[in-house]
Amino acid sequence: MILIIDDDQAVTASLALLLKQAGFASTSASSPDEALEVLRRQPCQLVIQDMNFSRRTSGEEGLALLQRIKAVTPALPVVLITAWGSINLAVEGMKAGAADFVTKPWTNAQMLETVKTTLGLAASRATAEEHAASRDDLDARFDFGALVGRDPKMLRVLQLIGRVAATQASVLITGESGTGKELIAEALHRNSARAGRAFVKVNLGGISSSLFESEMFGHVRGAFTDARADRKGRFELAHGGTIFLDEIGDLDPASQVKMLRVLQDRTFEVLGSSQRREVDVRVVSATNRALSDMVARGEFREDLLYRINLITIHLPPLRERPDDIPLLASRFLQAAAAAYRREAVVLTPAAARWLQAQPWPGNVRQLQQAVERAVLVDTRDRLDVESFTDLAATPGREAADSLPEVGAMTIDEIERAMILKSLRHHGGNISRVAESLGLSRPALYRRFEKYEITV
Repeated sequence: MILIIDDDQAVTASLALLLKQAGFASTSASSPDEALEVLRRQPCQLVIQDMNFSRRTSGEEGLALLQRIKAVTPALPVVLITAWGSINLAVEGMKAGAADFVTKPWTNAQMLETVKTTLGLAASRATAEEHAASRDDLDARFDFGALVGRDPKMLRVLQLIGRVAATQASVLITGESGTGKELIAEALHRNSARAGRAFVKVNLGGISSSLFESEMFGHVRGAFTDARADRKGRFELAHGGTIFLDEIGDLDPASQVKMLRVLQDRTFEVLGSSQRREVDVRVVSATNRALSDMVARGEFREDLLYRINLITIHLPPLRERPDDIPLLASRFLQAAAAAYRREAVVLTPAAARWLQAQPWPGNVRQLQQAVERAVLVDTRDRLDVESFTDLAATPGREAADSLPEVGAMTIDEIERAMILKSLRHHGGNISRVAESLGLSRPALYRRFEKYEITV
């Protein structure tokens, strides 16, 4: 049962008809007191609530009603109705616990999509397993593609992907650079009803403010000096599918307003044309920035943040899931060996432990680069610690900087790598190694013992 709360009978009647045609049962209330009485009498699965009553436009009565509803039934999802000019009011409602909001005037398709998405999310939360599923269980139900991980934190991420992929909910993916946010977006698309349609990736950090409208909404011939032909924008190319808005925190203020409008109304104007076009897209965004802090500093619109993060998926950095590092390294080893036509290459247990001990500030991307470089430089079929710590130049081979970078290594790791490099450079001559490092022979031998170096 869906409860519609609005003091405009025309609105409640049209919404009731729309919901009935879509197969939903509904009831209505014209005042806050009547709405609370309905909720006391019968259970409801969703509330659609206007923010203004008795011709008041402040929204205070609507916010008060929302707070009373959430106090009585915290789990009951509430969708707010507000005017475009009062989006700040809707944002206040989201802070108070509303599930989503719709601005007037809405389209029937937009309203039904919001209703179905909100009900779907509520159902998935209600039926979610209390304990984390195993990776094998999740793989049997969903296609996660290149996402690797069995760490509990990663399993929770995969479980959340499985729960929300089938809905139309907008998703914000957060995490440090190199953690694999794009892979999360691809998994959401792959496991959705839109899987057979377009998946359009947009790096918003690479689009200047002057080109934003042309890139995102397209242009017609003659719209500006170099517009020699009509061109479709990213939203139109993604119609029916998913649009992935990467680095959304890099949008300038003017572009944020334009983005908010298309995400809210699902309509846009092609540059150089006054005709508005409708677009049907699933929106997935990603950022490595703290958007809430940006909102506090006035750098990011709060209403846009609430529009893009109906669901937030946080991807933990690699250092917080060390058990996944050997799995990832093995995957990268296989790929690199195949790419460079090498026989099977494996990690020694010591190398795996060393990789797990690194902080990896560049996350999965840095680990992949380190493994690929080791495969290129070390021709052995077993990679050990030295394969990663000592990538010195050898005859016929170009010198390469070691990965991880020095800033990602401890003092002991740096010292050990320097000793190994000097040993190779001087052909194992202890006297020359000690001299080059500014150490006495006894001091050098003590370091051999400390670092378990066999000469």
